[in-house]
Amino acid sequence: MKILFIGDVFGSPGREMIKEYLPKLKTKYQPHAIIINGENAAHGRGITEKMYQQFIQAGAHVITMGNHTWDNREIFEFIDKAPNMIRPANFPENNPGKGMIFVTIAGKEIAVINLQGRAFLPPSDCPFKKADELIEQAKKRTSLIFVDFHAEATSEKQAMGWYLDGRASVVVGTHTHVQTADDRILDKGTAYITDVGMTGPYDGILGVDREMILKRFLTGLPVRHDVANGRTQLSGIIVDINDKTGKATKIKRILINDDHMFFE
Repeated sequence: MKILFIGDVFGSPGREMIKEYLPKLKTKYQPHAIIINGENAAHGRGITEKMYQQFIQAGAHVITMGNHTWDNREIFEFIDKAPNMIRPANFPENNPGKGMIFVTIAGKEIAVINLQGRAFLPPSDCPFKKADELIEQAKKRTSLIFVDFHAEATSEKQAMGWYLDGRASVVVGTHTHVQTADDRILDKGTAYITDVGMTGPYDGILGVDREMILKRFLTGLPVRHDVANGRTQLSGIIVDINDKTGKATKIKRILINDDHMFFE
């Protein structure tokens, strides 16, 4: 089983990169499953139903979310009707939506789990305990388990990777928007990376207009977080998993921008 995951799609620049490069990535890597983190798709904050549908039509099998899940209020109107969208499973139980999904591709069932960290982020239930609960459920149906851990602290992400080593096929970190160079297969067969990175503006600061962020640091005053214009990038990973054991055999970072050109 080969899974393509694309990191945090940020605003219209990120959506345009999906439109341009997802067909090329599908041709080059021939993934069986495609997962996209879409929590920043709507101007950097949340997602709309139209954007969700565009990702599905482009070939995504699952859309994961994160701390900006509820920022665009339109989501309350469609999340429970969006079969291929998940939000962090350790949000309070009375929240709309779901935190795990099973998708069947090429005759194989994959469990995709979304979790959110607690360090430097709004309060949520324990992601480690929720991971235990959901993986126990998933193991009854499949050995192919993919986890998007949306978290701020690198230590918390690494802790989750080691905690799930041998129990999840893949643990990827999202949220911090800067791709890390620590992609690896952990001791017991789990593919891991601390942060997949962002798909969107290349010359902003975490996707936001850099002049506004510089003003914030220089003055300490609040600023608008407008999506940056200019050059763009796409960040992702491609992972190979043994269908029978659920162990990862290969993980490769994908980074497309003017300094890392895409070759078909």
